[in-house]
Amino acid sequence: MEFCPDCGAMLLPKDGKLECSCGYTKNLSDDNEYEVSDNREADETVKMLGEDVEVGPTVNEICPECGHDKATYKLIQTRSADEAPTRIFKCSKCKHTWRAYD
Repeated sequence: MEFCPDCGAMLLPKDGKLECSCGYTKNLSDDNEYEVSDNREADETVKMLGEDVEVGPTVNEICPECGHDKATYKLIQTRSADEAPTRIFKCSKCKHTWRAYD
């Protein structure tokens, strides 16, 4: 793969030359083989986690409903930007949610 020395874009083969969208051209050398393809395969697939998977950070916080001591949380800016964000907790056991303000 070669790049344009003028603008840094990738040079693409066309009519026996390497061309850039900015107008730069370079003759192809005989010792190189060039191939351009738009076909790409994904390295990973999307994994569906479902609704019961806890993806937030886990903290030691007592649930007001069941008394369990583990919960996940997320921060949401519910008030103006100059005030602290609201912490939304979710109990790891009963899934009860509650909020805490700083």
